[in-house]
Amino acid sequence: MSGGASGNEAEEAALLGLAPVAPSATEHYGPHPSQVIDLYGPPGGPLVAVLHGGFWREAYDRVHLSPLAAALAGGHGLRVALVEYRRVGGGGGWPGTFEDVGAALEHLRGAGELRALAGHSAGGHLALWAASRGPARCPVVAVAPVADLARAHELGLSGGAVAALLGGEEHLAARLPGADPVLLPSPDTTAAPVVLLHGAEDTDVPVELSRRYAAARPGVRLAELPGTGHYAPVTPGTAAFARLVRELARYAGRARST
Repeated sequence: MSGGASGNEAEEAALLGLAPVAPSATEHYGPHPSQVIDLYGPPGGPLVAVLHGGFWREAYDRVHLSPLAAALAGGHGLRVALVEYRRVGGGGGWPGTFEDVGAALEHLRGAGELRALAGHSAGGHLALWAASRGPARCPVVAVAPVADLARAHELGLSGGAVAALLGGEEHLAARLPGADPVLLPSPDTTAAPVVLLHGAEDTDVPVELSRRYAAARPGVRLAELPGTGHYAPVTPGTAAFARLVRELARYAGRARST
């Protein structure tokens, strides 16, 4: 897939043009309508949790990653848990969004061993947060993550999305140390590996953010995907998606690589 803005537009059109796929089951981990988990694939398969992106905003929910969840489950033998969480504009932000990720992962652990946690974009940020703060306790594959919140804010990504997540500019200094993966304690990568997959042509979340995180965390592995933008790794049928499948297959046991 070609890089640059036109390539990214084609990737987004391909992902958003896919029909949503209904889950096999939905579970609640709290009383709020967004505190739900959609499950794909047969019970008993290797369990992988997925956190969607959308710059933590209410306008973007888990449905856009339902084709990914279905593809992982149907073609690769996984039990996929597509996690929803409260988002900015819908009762989320600081601290609710973070609390929901922790609660959802605890809920999933009660159903069986969690083999891996994957997250895309803002979901990749939340996956890295979980790797450092303890809720993950499993290998993490962060795809195009917002891995450095302070730098993302400096770059003005998505019109001030970082400030919105943390409750406004006036709260950044106080809340970044508890929310920014670069500022959090290093994850224990000997017990649970952390892998970053990031397109070298990503114009939505620049690969610079993953480079900065990996440079500060020697145990983290960064795989840059040449000629790849923001959406290809989460769009079934692309070479970048096949790379994501291979990374998950390292940790998920019976998953088949492509």
